[in-house]
Amino acid sequence: MVVIKITVYGAEIKCASCIHLPSAYETKEWLEAAIKRKFPEKAIDIHYCDIENPVTKEEHSFSDKIEEEEYFYPLVVLNGEVVAEGNPKLATIFKKIEEISL
Repeated sequence: MVVIKITVYGAEIKCASCIHLPSAYETKEWLEAAIKRKFPEKAIDIHYCDIENPVTKEEHSFSDKIEEEEYFYPLVVLNGEVVAEGNPKLATIFKKIEEISL
């Protein structure tokens, strides 16, 4: 079985362009609930990374890119690949999960 790892990057303070959207952590919770409903049988690990406190090398890399404004947050990374930023779309994320699961 393929394990899918999803990381949602963000910070407590919302970026200026996302002030009207949920926080990155709220986005992670929303995505987790939606993904687990859609794919209950899949092994999907979803976690949140605060860009101010990255732990792994990958987390440091994406956090640095957000700080350098290469990406907006919340940033959604699926198995190391950016699939959404700012206001993530479920359809895009679901499609990527389905592609990986084939």
